[in-house]
Amino acid sequence: MIQAGAAQEGGPFRGYSGLPAGRGASCPAPARRTARLRQEQRGLASKAAELELELNEHSLVIETLRAVEAARRCYRMVGGVLVERTVKEVLPALESNKEQIGRLLETLTQQLQAKGRELSDFRELHNIRLVGEEEPRAPRDAADAAKAAAAGVLVS
Repeated sequence: MIQAGAAQEGGPFRGYSGLPAGRGASCPAPARRTARLRQEQRGLASKAAELELELNEHSLVIETLRAVEAARRCYRMVGGVLVERTVKEVLPALESNKEQIGRLLETLTQQLQAKGRELSDFRELHNIRLVGEEEPRAPRDAADAAKAAAAGVLVS
């Protein structure tokens, strides 16, 4: 949950009674944008996980087909239709699909990291913290910084 203001109870945002999107003035713009960025990040993560599973499935099938003779019949789903082919015909297509999925997964991972940085920067800019997240504390001066750095060090 997001903490972004006065302490009213109820609703998905602590301090606001409105819903994140489409509820007008009851939820401030930074909170709505944060919710939208988090939703986009979750969508990217979900798609990345789905592609990861598909990549693993392709790897397993390719490994299995490499162990059988090339003239052996196999079945492949193409556009919802099951077609009969030989291993020799199917294996190159599967390897090509696996490479494309791998490239797409890399691109999606980069987008996910960029979205995470964007969300983090936006939260920092507007001082938005999640519920239970402590406020960042900076040392007051050089003496406090030295004490913090030396804390927990035993010297004999």
